[in-house]
Amino acid sequence: MPIKVLAFAGSPRRGGNSETLLDWVLAAMAEEPDVIIEKVALTDANINPCMGCNACEVLNKCVQRDGMDIYHDKLIEADVIVLSSPIFCMGIASQAKALIDRMQVFRSRKYVLKLPVVPPERKGKRLGVFLSTAGQNWDHVFNAAIPSVKCFFHVIDVHDRDISYLMVNNVDEKGAILNHPTAKADAERLGRSVMAEIRKRLTA
Repeated sequence: MPIKVLAFAGSPRRGGNSETLLDWVLAAMAEEPDVIIEKVALTDANINPCMGCNACEVLNKCVQRDGMDIYHDKLIEADVIVLSSPIFCMGIASQAKALIDRMQVFRSRKYVLKLPVVPPERKGKRLGVFLSTAGQNWDHVFNAAIPSVKCFFHVIDVHDRDISYLMVNNVDEKGAILNHPTAKADAERLGRSVMAEIRKRLTA
């Protein structure tokens, strides 16, 4: 049975540092047999912001008809969900944040309607990965992004213990990450370790 990986490139700058980090991780994952990887550039995904109407608390679906019609089911079907984003103004980029905000439908399903998000047999058998880059060289530059990322994963039943992170600071201009001393090796190592873990869970 193939392992399904759904990856979102959350930067408005295609081919930038966070997307390069994502590509390294995905390339390592692709070395494994029976892996299906879908990479989505959020700049092209036609995902509108959440309107905050709370209709999903009654309808169990979003009233908007846009790219989320495609990715709603794919998020649930994926074994591994990867989100990459640069840090803009100390927070997650707006393209990635729009995706996260549209998880409101899953929040409503889980906490208001008390309905399952994933089938019971798949709980604990999904992994999340967050990748990020920042131009600033501050230790705290990623701190504001983490709560949003955890919310994204929690409402689709990927818990703290199942989320991996790789965050690289002090890479500002496009291509700067290519000169980082450890980023590529760290990304490849992460990709392989996530594949090993998800394979172990799916065959348990």
